[in-house]
Amino acid sequence: MNRSLLRLELAQDRDIVTARQRARQVSALLGFDSQDQVRIATAVSELARNAMRHAGGGAIEFILAEAPARASLHISNPQLQIVISDHGPGISNLDDAINESGNGEVKLGLVAARRLMDTFDVYSGKGRGTTITLGKFVPRRTEGFTAARTAAIVAQLAADGPTDPTTEIQYQNRELLRSLEELRLRKEELARLNAELEDTNRGVMALYAELEERAAHLRLADETKTRFLSAASHEFRTPVNSILALSKILLHRLDGDLTAEQERQVTYIRQAAEQLSTMVDDLLDLRKVESGKLQLRVEPFTVTDLFGALRGMFKPLSIKDTVSLTFEENGALPELHTDQGKVSQILRNLISNALKFTEAGSVRVTARLAADTDMIVFSVADTGIGVAPENHRRIFDEFTQVENPLQKHAKGTGLGLPLSQRLAGLLGGSIDVASELGKGSVFSLAIPLRLATSAPLGVPSTPHAREAQRVLIVDDSEIERYALRQFLPSRTFEVIEASGGYEGLRLARQSHPDLIFLDLAMPDVHGLEVLKMLKAIEETRNIPVILFTSQRADDIPAESATAASALLLKSEMSRESVAAVIRRVGSRE
Repeated sequence: MNRSLLRLELAQDRDIVTARQRARQVSALLGFDSQDQVRIATAVSELARNAMRHAGGGAIEFILAEAPARASLHISNPQLQIVISDHGPGISNLDDAINESGNGEVKLGLVAARRLMDTFDVYSGKGRGTTITLGKFVPRRTEGFTAARTAAIVAQLAADGPTDPTTEIQYQNRELLRSLEELRLRKEELARLNAELEDTNRGVMALYAELEERAAHLRLADETKTRFLSAASHEFRTPVNSILALSKILLHRLDGDLTAEQERQVTYIRQAAEQLSTMVDDLLDLRKVESGKLQLRVEPFTVTDLFGALRGMFKPLSIKDTVSLTFEENGALPELHTDQGKVSQILRNLISNALKFTEAGSVRVTARLAADTDMIVFSVADTGIGVAPENHRRIFDEFTQVENPLQKHAKGTGLGLPLSQRLAGLLGGSIDVASELGKGSVFSLAIPLRLATSAPLGVPSTPHAREAQRVLIVDDSEIERYALRQFLPSRTFEVIEASGGYEGLRLARQSHPDLIFLDLAMPDVHGLEVLKMLKAIEETRNIPVILFTSQRADDIPAESATAASALLLKSEMSRESVAAVIRRVGSRE
């Protein structure tokens, strides 16, 4: 139920001041705070001025409405409604008048009142005057308005009456002074906050500078570590490869038979050296991936060829009699155009792990095309110990190994899976694992069939197709020269040795060998420089050169090695590999 609290007539200019006073009195009695009282009084005085100046007068009524003027607001507390009406000519263009853009005294009054109040309704017709209804919701903290309380407010308003204009001016001056004081305090608070913000900004800048400095130190440390690993890689590999080569000579019985115990001891030596070589290679590969320096060499190959190479690689290894290793191609698979070496490296790691952690059963390697994609999926499934689901993430962390009784017999570096995952990412793919403890594992490598091409390593020159007779070995390591010489049949090859790059150049010009094995890291001159000089000299230009090194293909700049005929890694040296590389070079025109 609505209850009228007060009605005022607007007949002369001083009634505008009275309307402002009474609006403030009504709002104070209804529990509005001082700021809302000023807002209500200002809105009323603006509209009262419009009624006087453009309609010659009118009336104002203050009403306490128990229900909100607009139900869509979902507000149930009482509302102070103020109705200002006149009998003037009306507002010709009402929509434009209440729009916030534009000028005009009437428009400014309407816009100001609309902004200051919660609700605003206006009716105006030509020759019918204008009626504006303002609304302001009573604060929720205010007590309920019973009939008695409402009657008391009406009585209070009748008793107080309006004050003289001078008193109103004084009140407005006090309001202005209070507003100015609040503005000053807010300005001081803003200045304080700005000062704090500037201090914070200086602190943040100092923190950024410190972080940048620490990041620079970390980058420098990482670069130093990478340089150290790169420089030390040859020092690591040389003795390891020497151990591998000598152990192979012994195991091949090139210098006589071994007793069973001696063969076991040499086998242990070889296995330890292979583990150390693998750890060094994996660690260097990880650092190269992290630094973005690992090169990809794209070439076409088939899954059949890839599986054939892997089958031959794992066949001579001491695979347990209780574990079978099989390779299967599911359907006709297209040719791949990606880095065959990296794919092979990933699968070698996955197969080695499967064999290592499978005491009995099978390891099955398969390849298939993923449905509706240009991806090929290689899977390595085993019947081994499995991995608990909570450890699926951990096994891809560096130097992490899951505790398991079988670990006592199968040790590793914890680098194979992290490296494989990063290599898979470089190839545009990923590795997934499905495994349960005690139920075996399936590791899946998914990569695109095609990867962006890059310059291949070791594009040979065109050596003459002829059988090699005289071979020059250029290597500063006597052990490496000895090992290679043992794998060259003395009845077929005449071996000449040089202990340095410059000596090798001299002997190449003097002896005119049919084939040169050239080491890279030598103390007097790098092997690639020797290669450049060999190709620059007329009398040695057409001699096939096999790079014979502890480094891997990824470590050799492609643009610097294109003049070489082939590459033989010392870690893979055997009678078969030496014979194969010589046949490959001799068959090229």
